[in-house]
Amino acid sequence: MKQIFIFAALFFSFVLSAQEVNWMTFNQALEAQKKAPKKIFVDMYTVWCGPCKLYDRNTFANKDVAAFINANFYPVKFNAEGDAEIIYKNRLYRNVGYDPKKAKKRNSVHELSRLFDISAYPTVLFLDEQAELIKRVRGYRKPQQLEVFLKFFGTDLWQTIRTQEEYQAYIDNFKPMFSE
Repeated sequence: MKQIFIFAALFFSFVLSAQEVNWMTFNQALEAQKKAPKKIFVDMYTVWCGPCKLYDRNTFANKDVAAFINANFYPVKFNAEGDAEIIYKNRLYRNVGYDPKKAKKRNSVHELSRLFDISAYPTVLFLDEQAELIKRVRGYRKPQQLEVFLKFFGTDLWQTIRTQEEYQAYIDNFKPMFSE
C-alpha cells in the first residue's frame, strides 16, 4: 500500500511539473537561440501588476498553453521594472534607476522595456529566431484568447498573411483547442 501511495505521489508531481511553462531569463533564451534557433516568447510583467498575476495563475498555468509555449518558443519571464542586466544585440540593458527598497512595488522602468516600447502590463512579446520583435500584445488574455496569438506567431503563419482581410479571416475562422 505504501508503494502505491509513493508511486501515485510521484506520478502526480510529474504531471503537475509537465504542465508548467519552463521559464528562462532573457540572457538564457538568447544563448539557447544561438545553439538552436527558435522564437522567443517574453512575458513582460511587474511585481505589483494584478493582471500579470492572473496571467500566471490562469493562463500560463493552463496545461495546453504551457505545452504549446514550451514546444514552440524559448519562454522568458522578464520583470519590466527589475534589476537584470541583459546583453541584447551587443548592448547592455539595465535599470539604471532601480531602487532595491522598492523591489516589491513600483520601481523605475528597465531599459529593455523602453527598447520594446512597453507602456502597459502585462505585455507579451513575440520575437523571431534572430530575436527581432515580431509583435507585442498588451493586456491580460485567458488561455483561448492567448491561443490565437500563440498559434499565429508560434508558427510561420504570420509571414504568409499579408492583408488585414486575410488576418480577419484567420481570426473569424479560428477554432480554439486549448482548455479554459
